[in-house]
Amino acid sequence: QEELVESGGGLVQAGGSLRLGCGDSGRTFATKIMAWFRQAPGKEREFVTASGYSGANIYYADSVKGRFVFSRDNSKSMIYLQMNSLRPEDTGLYYCAADTSRGFFPTAAPSDYAYWGQGTQVTVSS
Repeated sequence: QEELVESGGGLVQAGGSLRLGCGDSGRTFATKIMAWFRQAPGKEREFVTASGYSGANIYYADSVKGRFVFSRDNSKSMIYLQMNSLRPEDTGLYYCAADTSRGFFPTAAPSDYAYWGQGTQVTVSS
């Protein structure tokens, strides 16, 4: 049974930093495309960042490029999202997601990801 569990959300002032983590209880973690998405109230879920098979090809949304850093530790079945220079518009529920297709190139479409965590709230105050 695949289960993703996020951690690390919270309340932070604009300009601050947070680090999110996501643990995967499933098998063959290194072969999965892993991603972070977020959803603000009243808005659609949007892509933040992802990496392909075994950490190849890390992509970022333009809105977070240069501020957020994706990393993964295949030995611990974990991914992380280091968020720096946070802005109020970064506020939302952050989800990790897994795609078991063994691709090298992650996609930004939520429908491509079969497994999702329950999300962790990030609130950035101005």
